Amino acid sequence: MLTRELISNRLIELQGSICAALENADGKERFIEDNWKREGGGGGKSRIIRHGNIIEKGGVNFSAVHGVLPESIRESLKVQEKVFFAAGISIVMHPHSPHMPIMHMNVRYFELSNGQYWFGGGIDLTPHYVVEEEAKWFHGELKKTCDRFDAAYYPKFKAWADDYFFIPHRNETRGIGGIFFDHLSSESQEGKQKLFDFIIAVGETFAPVYTKLMKQKKDLPFNESQKEWQLLRRGRYVEFNLIYDKGTRFGLETSGRTESILMSLPETASWYYDFTPTAGSEEEKTLRLLKRGIHWI
Repeated sequence: MLTRELISNRLIELQGSICAALENADGKERFIEDNWKREGGGGGKSRIIRHGNIIEKGGVNFSAVHGVLPESIRESLKVQEKVFFAAGISIVMHPHSPHMPIMHMNVRYFELSNGQYWFGGGIDLTPHYVVEEEAKWFHGELKKTCDRFDAAYYPKFKAWADDYFFIPHRNETRGIGGIFFDHLSSESQEGKQKLFDFIIAVGETFAPVYTKLMKQKKDLPFNESQKEWQLLRRGRYVEFNLIYDKGTRFGLETSGRTESILMSLPETASWYYDFTPTAGSEEEKTLRLLKRGIHWI
């Protein structure tokens, strides 16, 4: 039987393997671990890396928390039960180079005291400069993972990601999307195990994809203008995470650890007034490709 303890332990193992792969690819810095307790119940392990060869700032966080759901969260989830348990891993990597994309991944398990449960998560890529062949490859890797479990997953979860990772006030997507899913559940224990195996597979997709990009792009030269563009795109990332991201809101409203929740933000970002890219530039091309509904594969 799939218990809370088994779920938590497997997620901790996943956290460790991802951190080891990222450290090896970066070749300089190592993650520091911050173990924390939540006053309302539970706690977590935040693992942070800074000022590496490739990664400027990144986090691979595990949490397993329980307690009473605030009324605002119960209303948004449309549930009556007050007591909850939630466990998950959340990852965001911010690289030095503007040629290297930001990458995010989150997988989670949520359970109520009446036995109702569901799995959720997502994985997406936010390039500062969109490279179409790279986008096709990235989505192809996600499709391979999804297809191992259900051929309907990728098209469904890709469309969900397009809608979720969207910045309405900018009318643009955060990046080139990926997959996003929530409220996955089954009436059988076999089905529950299969869903858990799926979110672990999604988690295991992160390190091979990102470390391959790290190796491919670590030596590409860039100039000050490209660095300024990267800071502007990071600003968009901040806007999404602070205004629209449900995980950020859930963590803050359930009295989670603020430092761990906001580790998703970059160390530096910019907001230039009314920035308009040069016609025909790579920056303009990128903006044209930050749209929902692009079929990369």
